[in-house]
Amino acid sequence: MDDTSTQATGCHGSGHYHQQGDLLSTNGPSRLGRRLIQLYAGLALYGASSALLVEAGLGLEPWNVLHQGLAELTGLTIGVVSIIVGAAVLLLWIPLRQRPGLGTVSNVFVVGIAMDGALAVVPEVHGLAARIPLLVAGIVLNGAATGLYIAARFGPGPRDGLMTGLHRRTGRSIRLMRTGVEVAVVVTGFVLGGTIGVGTLLYAVSIGPLAQLFLRVFAVPPASDGSTVVATGQPRGAILRP
Repeated sequence: MDDTSTQATGCHGSGHYHQQGDLLSTNGPSRLGRRLIQLYAGLALYGASSALLVEAGLGLEPWNVLHQGLAELTGLTIGVVSIIVGAAVLLLWIPLRQRPGLGTVSNVFVVGIAMDGALAVVPEVHGLAARIPLLVAGIVLNGAATGLYIAARFGPGPRDGLMTGLHRRTGRSIRLMRTGVEVAVVVTGFVLGGTIGVGTLLYAVSIGPLAQLFLRVFAVPPASDGSTVVATGQPRGAILRP
């Protein structure tokens, strides 16, 4: 995710979205407060939504397929694995000359903690009659979390920065970079025991439109005194994937 007007290409499961309309960068403590609330609410909800997808057991988004597979291999919780992988990916920003923001560092820790917390309280479900609604709820909540987090404009997630960094260093399209990396992530996760299923496909086709919708809903409004600066220019390719 790029914190200046965002275009997502490829996706953890290949969702695509393009932010239509400029996000507004804001001045003043009240706007900063709202943005901070959106940042951490979005990250927490993202972790909770991922937990719902895990409990549904019908397929995860690509990076969580890897996280789940590594959790099976190591005996660690999926949230802890998410934190470790996020931190490792962030280290790859150094040779790519990417600069992390508050949202980038927060992403690494908050999503994993929230995922483990939600998994501890969400009861196990059995049967498609319960698992399908849980899957749908997880995907919709994930879209809302995406909109909240990106609209806060505090920097890209570690995995998103990896994609944009590879794009800049290689000159290849973000879609190609994302597809290549996430195919490798999914295959590795699946081999290690991660869950791929109809939920993975449904996530891929629906997360883009959902994120686009919620980006509009959660865009920070301009200050009444006209102090707001409107972000302009063509959006850079990026996507939220904690």
